[in-house]
Amino acid sequence: MTLRKIITVPNEVLRRNTHIVTNFDKNLKTLIDDMVETMRNAPGVGLAAPQIGILEQIVVIEFGDEEDEEAPKKLYTVVNPEITRMSNEKLMGVEGCLSVPGVVGDVERSLSIVVKGQNRNGQKVKYKLSGWVARIFQHEIDHLTGVLFTDLAESLWQPEEDYVDNV
Repeated sequence: MTLRKIITVPNEVLRRNTHIVTNFDKNLKTLIDDMVETMRNAPGVGLAAPQIGILEQIVVIEFGDEEDEEAPKKLYTVVNPEITRMSNEKLMGVEGCLSVPGVVGDVERSLSIVVKGQNRNGQKVKYKLSGWVARIFQHEIDHLTGVLFTDLAESLWQPEEDYVDNV
């Protein structure tokens, strides 16, 4: 596994649309492993392929139980993710981003979502998500269409250190 360089604003790659993944080969698995290692090293809770300069529809997310901090974290790898359902109930929350260092903002997101896609082997996956992990998924999937959290934020500011998880 190799650590990849995380691209930051104003790099235009972050504003581009991504391509659907059709080849589930060894190279894809290596890329996914590199993304996971890069996310963990950053440290962050999510990473989308455009953040390392790859214009493909891939996200990796690792998040634990919101109510049990001792519970092991769950790793999600979703290729060609698509949000197929979003709750009408929204919630404001503070977000940061590995590609937008030194800035956080208040972003309103759906409280619960359904995501469909494929795993690293091309098999179909479907997740019903709510709370913080749903927020992370929405944030990372936005990266696949060139949307940054700063585009959606009602307010932005520079946080004190360790104020928010980087998604």
